[in-house]
Amino acid sequence: MGTYEDLVAEGAAAPVEGWDFSWLEGRATEQRPSWGYQRTIADRLPRVAAALDVQTGGGEVLAGVPAYPPVMVATEGWPPNAARAARLLRPRGVAVVAVADAPAFPFADARFDLVTSRHPVRPWWAEIARVLRPGGRYLAQHVGPASMLDLIEWMRGPLPAVDRHDRDPEVEAAQARAAGLEVLDVRCERLRVEFFDIAAVVHLLRKVIWWVPDFDVERDDRQLRGLHDRIRTDGSFVAWSSRVLIEARRPG
Repeated sequence: MGTYEDLVAEGAAAPVEGWDFSWLEGRATEQRPSWGYQRTIADRLPRVAAALDVQTGGGEVLAGVPAYPPVMVATEGWPPNAARAARLLRPRGVAVVAVADAPAFPFADARFDLVTSRHPVRPWWAEIARVLRPGGRYLAQHVGPASMLDLIEWMRGPLPAVDRHDRDPEVEAAQARAAGLEVLDVRCERLRVEFFDIAAVVHLLRKVIWWVPDFDVERDDRQLRGLHDRIRTDGSFVAWSSRVLIEARRPG
């Protein structure tokens, strides 16, 4: 294991565009949900005529799907990710559309049979319901409640109770119903995440910026050094992610 300074510098220099986490190989591990999200959408997408992937990131998850429907569209709001997704997906016939963060899709009503999304920041339920055709489905993997709270509270200190219970799957299901959708399935799993060096922590905090807003390696040096020492003593730092599979249908 390198020195603290070397590892922090390594994590601070690693590229953070897109949702490719291969840089973490050998540095961190995360247990996967039992339903296999990419495998699940790979089974569904070829069965429909038109599909929309929301907040596709750099397009890595969608790119791993072998076959698409005749009409396949992906949206992304962060320009570096949108550009990466376009390079990855357009050669395969996917239309990649840059969208603003405002909750509105630039698509006609009842345009898609299937809307998918992996880890959306916030699902736009009214818009999802609007662009789905009658009988169309929303199939997504959301981040669940208290995900990575062990790491977040190590860096930020104890969070208010309201923050600890954010992303409650029952609340999201109620929001989907309020938008006119019929909720067919909700599953939640807690998954083990293990960090083997502080470079992995720095890299992820730079990549997943909403965990520790305004994260800075110099300002947060005390917490990072304490975590580095913990990893050296225990061999790793264990946290727990939370994932939710939700499926909903537009009636009709």
